[in-house]
Amino acid sequence: MNAEETSALLVELAASLFRRGYSVGSAGNISARIDDGYLITPTNSSLGRLQPERIARLDAAFRHVGGDRPSKEVFMHRAFYEARGAACGAVVHLHSTMATAVACLPDLDAATAIPPLTPYFVMRVGRSLPLLPYYRPGDAAMAPAIRDAARAAPAVLLANHGPVVSGRTLLDAVHAAEELEEAARLFLLLRGASPRLLTPAQVDELLATFG
Repeated sequence: MNAEETSALLVELAASLFRRGYSVGSAGNISARIDDGYLITPTNSSLGRLQPERIARLDAAFRHVGGDRPSKEVFMHRAFYEARGAACGAVVHLHSTMATAVACLPDLDAATAIPPLTPYFVMRVGRSLPLLPYYRPGDAAMAPAIRDAARAAPAVLLANHGPVVSGRTLLDAVHAAEELEEAARLFLLLRGASPRLLTPAQVDELLATFG
């Protein structure tokens, strides 16, 4: 898929997320790897009103080379691309309601904020969802923490902020972000109910089968 096709798909998927309430106003940002660099949503843009020709274009060193000025959180995306290498073809950062609600809870396990409740959470999001400390939005100081966590996990939850999810492709990353939001909804519904979790052996089997 070339840069123009990727840009068009990014606009289409971003609008779908916006229509379904995964982002509001100008919240959230999405990026995708292309042959000679990256595409990322512009700063202060709405995911529901993007234009393909205005998507910011970055070179392989993350320098702005085209389109509108990139999101102020480009460092967040860069941390994932650097940490995960070829396994990361796109990054989605949302302020989706349920995942952000979980990110505001005080008693989470920092190693895995949402436990393995369903097979599709494990298949799309991974073995664990690290919870990172609070940083001010746009604060590049969070990049090392994201980079460290992303080496072992394809998604993280930013305390009091929201999820950042990567995938091998743009579609994979969006699907994973959607699955994380549903897992967060289940987690909130089941709080205090001692739910049955997938066992470590079941998680291993899922990851061995589906990668």
